[in-house]
Amino acid sequence: MMTKFLPLGLAATLLASTQAADSATRSVTSRLMVHIPHSLFRDQGYEHREALFGTPPYGGSIAQTLYYADSELCDNVDPTKGFPTREGNTPWQAPFILMVDRGGCTFVKKVRNAQRAGAAGVIIADNVCLCTDPECKNEFSTTCETSEPIMADDGSGSDISIPSFLIFKRDADLIKTELKNNSPVQLEMSWSLPSPDDTVEYDLWTVPTDPLSKTFMQNFRPLANALGTHAQFTPHMYIYDGQRTHCIGNDGANYCYTLCTNNGRYCATDPDNDLDKGISGADVVKESLRRICIWKYYGEEDGVGDPWWAYVSEFTARCDTPEYFMHDDCINDAYQHAGIDADAISKCMRDSGGTEGDNDNSYLKMAISSQSERGVVVLPSAFVNNAAIRGKLSSSSIFHAICAGFAEGTEPDICNSCGRCPDAIGCVNSGVCAGTPYNPAARGAGGSTPAGTVSTHTFAFWMLFVVAAFGGVGYWHYNKTREDMREQVRGILAEYMPLEDQDGGNPMDFAGSKSGTVPLFS
Repeated sequence: MMTKFLPLGLAATLLASTQAADSATRSVTSRLMVHIPHSLFRDQGYEHREALFGTPPYGGSIAQTLYYADSELCDNVDPTKGFPTREGNTPWQAPFILMVDRGGCTFVKKVRNAQRAGAAGVIIADNVCLCTDPECKNEFSTTCETSEPIMADDGSGSDISIPSFLIFKRDADLIKTELKNNSPVQLEMSWSLPSPDDTVEYDLWTVPTDPLSKTFMQNFRPLANALGTHAQFTPHMYIYDGQRTHCIGNDGANYCYTLCTNNGRYCATDPDNDLDKGISGADVVKESLRRICIWKYYGEEDGVGDPWWAYVSEFTARCDTPEYFMHDDCINDAYQHAGIDADAISKCMRDSGGTEGDNDNSYLKMAISSQSERGVVVLPSAFVNNAAIRGKLSSSSIFHAICAGFAEGTEPDICNSCGRCPDAIGCVNSGVCAGTPYNPAARGAGGSTPAGTVSTHTFAFWMLFVVAAFGGVGYWHYNKTREDMREQVRGILAEYMPLEDQDGGNPMDFAGSKSGTVPLFS
């Protein structure tokens, strides 16, 4: 019974946080515009909701022809159907943005099918009116919803690379009508990050046992150091509120067993789903507090915190197993290799309230308050300049978003050289971008480099081509000149050969004479 209780409590916490998450979604500076036809143009764009999956091109836009699939796009995708109709039922011509109907399957499945069909972006057309919009409802629509749904990841959206929006039913119907009349519609999806000054702030909410975060935190260290104090990082450990999930009973007992510390106040999910052995939720809370203290000592002042990154990497490599997760010797070994003062961190953990007694912990309490204010629901969650970063957490995607967050002209040199490189880590380590530079403004438009420039590969190819061309011409000229000289020599010799023939000797004997005279050719 105990093992079933906490998931229900944590689910209640997630549901209670949905409204806050919706607010966080709205804070993202994305825009949806219709440019053609002009009758659908709006100065401020169309109100929409942004998906919590996919990878938007921060700092860029996707402006393409819009097709309406006239389908929920849950299966059997037929690119020859939909609107506007095409002569000969030709497929949707890439690149394009695809509008699909809500319902029938998850948002992730719809967008994945659109991505496989070649779409550069997706618009989900809502099929239910908002209760706050009475003009949307009519005699055929008696139901309504109090708020638009959150386009959450169903747990399988890590392969989604294109962005998607959900648009309100009233607006969607206007656009559908235009498309069904076989009129062309050009739509633009754009994103920008707040660029207040020459410093970018970025945050990460996670837990020590999250697999995606482990990979990110092990790989991002060189990028954090390369950005230096131009980018101010703040890590946040996600803690479940044990009081809110009723892990503390009326009698003061801890009803959530090994999932919580401080007599049920601060909790975490069990990473191996076994309350009796392995890593417990309480262990995760303790490690979270440790990392909070390490950041307080080694990262809060400069916003870079190289020792914090080093500790996380050392702990993950050495102690991230059930046998060593809470082993003092392993933790001290990670401290030593990362240059961490073990006594200072232990004192910080004790002074904040510890994890053993029936009392509050100031740092863990602050962590719960912070995540509630930000509306964090999905883990891991990253923010750049207070804007939520969508899609799979990766070193390159966060680095690109950070570089896009600087005010124009204030970017550090590393952003100018590697800010658009697909392999940001390789670029920072070598100083050279080995891949085609990423250009968010050209995404979905068939381009991959900024207007007026060429990629590194293209430049290198043409340089080699020019060198090879000049080399070939030079070699041909050399051979031709040599052949011309030979022809001239043969012509001169031919003039003298008849004179030698008159003496009855071999006309070439003089060339290799053995009579003691010096031969002409030696």
